[in-house]
Amino acid sequence: MLSPQFEIRHLRYVVAAADHGSFRQAAGALGIQESAVSRRIRDLEDRLGTPLFIRSPGGVKLTIAGEKFVQRGRKALSEIRMARTEAFAIGRGSTGHLQIGIFSSLASGFLSNLIATFGGAHPDIKLTFADGNPAEHLAAIRQHQLDVAFLTGTCAQPGCVCQQLWSERVFAVLPSDHPQAAKPVVRFSDLRHETYIVSEVAPGEEIHDYLVQRLAALGGHPEIHQHGVGRDNLMRLVALGRGLTVTSEATTAAQFPGVVFCPIEGEILPFSAVWSPKNGNPALAALLDLAQSMADLAEQPAFSFQFLSQGSSDACDSLVQKA
Repeated sequence: MLSPQFEIRHLRYVVAAADHGSFRQAAGALGIQESAVSRRIRDLEDRLGTPLFIRSPGGVKLTIAGEKFVQRGRKALSEIRMARTEAFAIGRGSTGHLQIGIFSSLASGFLSNLIATFGGAHPDIKLTFADGNPAEHLAAIRQHQLDVAFLTGTCAQPGCVCQQLWSERVFAVLPSDHPQAAKPVVRFSDLRHETYIVSEVAPGEEIHDYLVQRLAALGGHPEIHQHGVGRDNLMRLVALGRGLTVTSEATTAAQFPGVVFCPIEGEILPFSAVWSPKNGNPALAALLDLAQSMADLAEQPAFSFQFLSQGSSDACDSLVQKA
C-alpha cells in the first residue's frame, strides 16, 4: 500500500506528464530529474497492474486507463489544494466560525464596537449569536456549543477562563413624566418605593436579583413584577407607567418613545469574556486578542469591586455566581 505522500507525488508526476506529453518536459516543470519521473510512473504502473502511458520517441500518450486515472487525479489534487488552503486559513484565524453568547446589548458600547471591528477585519469568519442567561452560556461553553460568552461579573468559573474587558454604568429606565426623569443622575434611595418590572427572559432574572439586593440594602421591600415580554415591549410598559426597570449603558443608545434613561449614582457593572481553555478555535484567539487590544486602548483602569458599595458589589457578583 502506498503512503499518502507517495501517492500524491505519483499523481503530480502523472498529471504533469499528461499535460506536457513528455516525461522530460514534465520533469522540467516539476523541477526534478527526468529519470525520477519515469521511474516513479513506472513503479505506479507496476503497482496498478496496467500501463498509464504509451511511450514513443516523440513523447508519451495516455492509455484509456491513464485517461481515467488523470481525470480523477486532477480532481484529487484540486481537493488537496483546497483542503490545504482552507486549513491554512483556519489555522491563521482568517476564516472559520465563532459562536458567541451575549448578555449585554449590541446597541452600542464596547461589545458592539468589538463585533463591528472584528467583522470588518475577518469577513470570512462566520459569527452566530445567542442570547441567554449566564448559567446557560457557561454550560454551553463547557460543552463547546459556544466559543465565548460576554457576561457581567469578574468571578472565576470552574472549567472556564474569565477576562474582564470593560464596564458599563447602570441606568434607571423611567417614564418621561416621572418626577426623577429630569435629573442628570438618580439614586436608588430615591427609587426604593417604586414598582419595578422585569422580563421573564434573560437578563430578567439577573435584573430581578440585582434589584432585590440593592433595594433591600436600603431597607425597602421592592415590588417587582415579571412579564413574559422582550426588551422592546418591556420599555413600552415603562412608558405606559406600569413600573420602572434598570438596564446597562449599552442599551441606552436605542430610542424608545416615552422612556428616559437616567444613570444611577455609583452603579457600575463589569463585563467579561468567558471561554473554555480547551477551545482551540483559532478564530476565538483572534477575537480575544482584538478584545484585549481594544480594552487596553480604551485605557480603562482595572475594575475592582472595592470602588462599589457593598450592596452593589454583591449584586454584581450574583449575576455570574448564580451560574
